[in-house]
Amino acid sequence: MVLRIWTDHRIPAIAVSAIVVVAIVATGVLIVARPGGHAAATQSAGTSVAASISQSASPSASPSATFSPAISIGGSPTALPSGWAYSDLDGVPAAVAQAHALPLAMMISDNAAARPQSGISSASIVYQAYAEGGEDRYMLVFQENNATDIGPIRSSRPDYVYWAAEYKALYAHDGGSPKALHVAIPAMANNIYDEDASYGGSCPYHRITARSSPQNEYTNSAVMISCAASRGYPAAYQKVPTRIFKDDIPTAQRPSSQEITIGFHTVSVGFRYDPPADAYQWLTDGKPEADPANNNGVYAHTVVVMYQEVTLDPETDPGYQRVIIHNQGSGKATIFMEGTAITATWKKPSAAALTRFYDSSGNEIPFVRGEIFMESIPTGTEVLVK
Repeated sequence: MVLRIWTDHRIPAIAVSAIVVVAIVATGVLIVARPGGHAAATQSAGTSVAASISQSASPSASPSATFSPAISIGGSPTALPSGWAYSDLDGVPAAVAQAHALPLAMMISDNAAARPQSGISSASIVYQAYAEGGEDRYMLVFQENNATDIGPIRSSRPDYVYWAAEYKALYAHDGGSPKALHVAIPAMANNIYDEDASYGGSCPYHRITARSSPQNEYTNSAVMISCAASRGYPAAYQKVPTRIFKDDIPTAQRPSSQEITIGFHTVSVGFRYDPPADAYQWLTDGKPEADPANNNGVYAHTVVVMYQEVTLDPETDPGYQRVIIHNQGSGKATIFMEGTAITATWKKPSAAALTRFYDSSGNEIPFVRGEIFMESIPTGTEVLVK
């Protein structure tokens, strides 16, 4: 059996059997496949899922190991060692308590003064979409990985509320637009766990001195989980639907290169395929950025481009041209995985429904295990691929 162990920046390490996995945990050393194909021995404590097993609750104290849907190259899920499960959001193997933890969805700024953002390399899913003033905004959704710093935290918008509701996630933000606060969040009261710095208390948030307000509000996984518990929010995934996942294709079948460029108003976002890692390095304005929380690069195993109608609402909030992203219904999409582009259709039949992606035959497209970037762009926007 071949089992992949994941580091916090999502570059896989390889173990040849469950017995070897146990040996790796015992010795605290794992062999990590670096971008470029070279292997290096590193201490596993604090960086790998293997190390996190010893730090998490015992399997008997964790949610039952009901695996996420998953397929391998051979058509059946890869067996995992006892106490492990496939994570609900991105299909990555992790200790059961982490694989089925309550998702934490965090609103993050993409103002130039906010870059580089903290925590982005540890997220299971990253959303990026348009916002007011010609800017875009991120939402980082965490599950099996923790981050020591996450930020800058910013305010809510309705479309992100509806994405967070897909996972019944804790939704962390500082205030929001009128429609987010008075329409979307109340409507999704049974589908999110609200953690609003402005109206629900500042339990998980703090200000840093290295940046100026409003780009200086931060949190971290540990304090967010603690504050969620103090509010009576659950610790475990609430068994809402999940996507399907697959293992990597063999190295010999991977193309040599692929680069994707998406132009937002204030930044050009790119993804450069790395065949040995079977992942895409995240680029901003053509350059890779390191996550300040851990100094790791950011890699996506699946990049999803959703073409969605974007309109303006000049009436709800006078003085602002509020952006409305129409992320319910269906539309065109392109899925980038393993150096290839798949023409797809996205479907989200209701506000809380999971957005799923289908090929031209109507079959749901399985994602490669690992961090997912969801890029929502206006219909007709050009995406450069080379």
